[in-house]
Amino acid sequence: MTEIKLHNSKTRSKEVFTPIDPENVRMYVCGPTVYDRAHLGNARPVIVFDTLYRLLRHVYGAEHVTYARNFTDVDDKINATALARKEAGAAGTLEELVTERSNETIDWYLKDMGALGAIEPNHMPRATEYIAQMIAMIEDLIAKGHAYAAEGHVLFSVESYSAYGALSGRSVDDMIAGARVEVAPYKKNAMDFVLWKPSTDDLPGWDSPWGRGRPGWHIECSAMSYELLGASFDIHGGGNDLQFPHHENEIAQSCCAHPHGDFARFWMHNEMLQVEGKKMSKSLGNFFTVRDLLDQGVAGEVIRFVFLSTHYGKPMDWTEKKRAEAEATLLKWRRLVEGVPASAPSEEVVAALADDLNTAGAITELHRIAGAGDAGMLKASAALLGLLSDEMGDWVSSGDVDLSGLADKLAGLRATAMETKDFAPVDALKSALMAAGVEVRMSKAGVELLPGAGFDAAKLEGL
Repeated sequence: MTEIKLHNSKTRSKEVFTPIDPENVRMYVCGPTVYDRAHLGNARPVIVFDTLYRLLRHVYGAEHVTYARNFTDVDDKINATALARKEAGAAGTLEELVTERSNETIDWYLKDMGALGAIEPNHMPRATEYIAQMIAMIEDLIAKGHAYAAEGHVLFSVESYSAYGALSGRSVDDMIAGARVEVAPYKKNAMDFVLWKPSTDDLPGWDSPWGRGRPGWHIECSAMSYELLGASFDIHGGGNDLQFPHHENEIAQSCCAHPHGDFARFWMHNEMLQVEGKKMSKSLGNFFTVRDLLDQGVAGEVIRFVFLSTHYGKPMDWTEKKRAEAEATLLKWRRLVEGVPASAPSEEVVAALADDLNTAGAITELHRIAGAGDAGMLKASAALLGLLSDEMGDWVSSGDVDLSGLADKLAGLRATAMETKDFAPVDALKSALMAAGVEVRMSKAGVELLPGAGFDAAKLEGL
């Protein structure tokens, strides 16, 4: 069996991955808070852990891997949208409008992530479906002396868990100094965090032993992962922005509630995303959603390829240059595998993925396989990365269009320009072709024109 090594954030080292139960390999990944469209950065953990899911299924068998990714549907922004709709005259109670908004955004999310080739997890729990389990877990933490009720709130006592801070490698004093800690008179310690908080009458809430309220964010994942995967499971993943405080708090709650379990044995965190070398932000004008890119004609497979070209543990930079290169590569590969059945994946591709999900190395190997012309192996190997599937190929325009006449024309213009040194006609025709979605390849061997993404034959009229 293939030996998998993964970087464990918990130990800060790469370790051989040995599942608790090879018959049921279990992974939990923190999913989105569903208040709006997923932005491009939200897609990175989806693609990273979808690729790991594919590797685990390949090594252990699809029926032996359980993947859970949650939806957080208890949130102030969801409430605000529902309240605005109610004030605008929308029919239904506030709770119904909150559910409507959550359903809407979950549907968007699944469609957008599906367009990126992500397989839906085995379990996609919503926080609102597990309120009773959260309340029971909070009651247990209070009974064991790890939490306390105060003024309608329930807080976790950080001092009650001696290992607090081990994941992020920070002391409690460091955390207080570096965090925006909510100062509240009912807290025994500034770092104590909320397990339950009151809800006003005009906001959604649930009855509890501490009054009508709603859960804190951190308890949600602890309760859902326990119910679906048990007190000990194999992998917990998410973006590195969640390492503290979210994952740190999850560990504290879960290990105190279930002291005989290990909670997650491996912790994996992906780095953040940039756009053209800068942090994505609305103020810089470089903030966009996955749907924005899809609607602009950027194929989901192209987005996925760009993401996988950088190791998950390194910051990823989305650039227009990378997009164009990914598109060209995938077009070339798709023409190579067209009509060819998949054979067996390359051992080198599997080995690269098994080495802490080295997707960049796996793509390098795909280039080698494509260069060797082994279409069957290329198709099978690319499938491990979620690429070159039939379902993901809709973006490739039909190759039936005859562009040979325009290729001859461009070649003629280039030959003339080599003598006259006037390349303006060449540049003009090349620009017009590219504007029509034609991929232009010029080399010493000649000129090759290929329909690319967004190809529009109508724009070729008159050329």
